[in-house]
This record gives sequence, structure tokens and C-alpha cells, in this order.
Amino acid sequence: MNDILTLGLSAEMQAMAWASMQMFVNLFVELTLLFLVISYLVSLINQKLSAKRIQTLLGGKGGRGYFTAAAIGAITPFCSCSTIPMLIGLLKARAGFGPTVTFLFTSPLLNPIVIALFVPILGFKVTFLYAMIALITSILAGMTLQKLGFERFIKQDMLLPKAKTSTCSSNNEEGSSSCSSPKKTASLWSEAWSETWPLFRSMLPYMLIAMVIGSVVHGFVPANFFSEVANADNPAAVPTAALIGIPLYIRVSSLLPLVGSFIAKGVSIGAIMALVIGSGGASLPEIILLKRLFQWPMLLAFLLVIFSMAVFAGFTFNLMFS
Repeated sequence: MNDILTLGLSAEMQAMAWASMQMFVNLFVELTLLFLVISYLVSLINQKLSAKRIQTLLGGKGGRGYFTAAAIGAITPFCSCSTIPMLIGLLKARAGFGPTVTFLFTSPLLNPIVIALFVPILGFKVTFLYAMIALITSILAGMTLQKLGFERFIKQDMLLPKAKTSTCSSNNEEGSSSCSSPKKTASLWSEAWSETWPLFRSMLPYMLIAMVIGSVVHGFVPANFFSEVANADNPAAVPTAALIGIPLYIRVSSLLPLVGSFIAKGVSIGAIMALVIGSGGASLPEIILLKRLFQWPMLLAFLLVIFSMAVFAGFTFNLMFS
């Protein structure tokens, strides 16, 4: 009997290890490609658009920049980790800090794939309320963090521009010199790559740590764990669901198809929404990547916003749709 139990446990552990390994490979391929492609495109855009133009579109003064940043987040189908290259690009372009933070919150929670799945699974009313909570909270959080001066917690070494070389020749007889830079059209693509590759190399150790942690959590957290601790009988189900969701690396698009199964197991709609926002808006791998960009006060503020949004949405949904 003991041999059978041992074999069963061993097989289960092997299955979990295999799931973790598959997740790591998927994350490595996906995030590497996304990081390189997105960073490269953002670098090209930054070269095409002047800093003044970007600051006009995404400035922190007034409200237009926040809504523009939210709109950019809503049309970019990124998960919590793949928002990082775009975030770095906006920070390098000196976009307003508040709008940039608004983009960070809205991109994984309001992207078109998420909204497209919400409507058929949970209906228009639930989708609309979810979108309003995510949008308003993200904009208010961006405004508040800018007002409080959290921009000072950006690690400036990540944003330093790469020194550009120029070709200079001197005229010894006249004592003058002339300098010429490479043709912009000819060097545009190579300059974008010269910014992308060093950025990727500097982020790679953090990405690997994030991938390992994300894949281990994915493989070794039991499938029924959430439904057991966040069922409707638990008065603390909503904050518990938010706390469970934040460390996990689960896309909202992967989580939504499981809603019917969670409800059948007695999980409240509020706890499901808290899990959706907690796991979609943040993840432990994302925190590791953000640590390369931000100091701890900004990271803690980011987590507080996601947790507060998840808990507020959870109790609101329980009140309105139970």
C-alpha cells in the first residue's frame, strides 16, 4: 500500500515538475520575443516622434494624457510582464509619470482580448462595471502617484540615453573642424537595435528569475487551491482571492474560461473578480522585472493599488450581483 502511495505521489510530483518545465519554456520563448519586438518598435517610435510630441500626448498636466495612456493600454494585448518594454519606452521618452503608471495598470486589465472574453462569459453589465472600476482606479492612481512625487523612485540609470557617435574631421590649416553624423534614414534601424539589445541583456537576469518563479508557482499550486480557500462561505474570500492572485502569473484571458467551474464550486462572483484583477494586474514575475525600474516605495504603491482595486471590485460585485 505504501509503495502504491509513493508511486502515486511521485507521479503527481513528476506531472507538476513537467508542467513547470513546459511553462518555463513557454515563458522564455514568449517573453523574449515580446521583449525584443516591443522594445525595438518602441525605440523606432521614440526616434520618429520628438520628446516634445510624446510629452504633449502623454503629459502629466491636465487629464488628456491619462485618458490617452489608458486608451493605449486598452488597445495593447499585453499581459502583466509584457507591458514592461512599453513601460520602459514611455519612461525613456519622458512621458508624464502619472499617465505612464496609468498605462501600467490598464494594459493587462483592459486589453481587447480580455474585454472580448468578458462579454460572452459574464455579460455586458459585469463587463462594463469591471471596465469602469479598472479605468477609474488606474487614472486616479496615476494622478495620485504623480501628485505625491513618486517619480523620484524611478531608477534613472535605466533611462540614460545611449551616447551617439559622430564622425569629425579637422582642418589644421584653418583651425576649424567639421562633424557629420550618419544618415538618419540609414541608421534608424541599427540605432533602434543598439538600444534594444543592451536593454534586453540588462533585463535578462531579472526575466530568468521571474520565469523560474512563475513556472514553479504555475506547476506546483494545486488546481483546487483557489476554490477551497475562496469559497462563498469564507467571509474573507474577497481579500484572500486578491492576495492569492497577485503572486500568480495567470493571464486574465486564461482565467476567464474557468469562471463557470469556480462558480459551480461555490466561489462568489466577488472573489472571482478579485482574483481576476489581482492575477491580471500584477504578478510576482512582474514585480521582479519592475524592481529593475523602480525602488521599493513605488513597488509597494503599485501592489497597494492592485490589491485595493481587486478588493473594492470584489465587494462591489458581491453587493450588486450575488
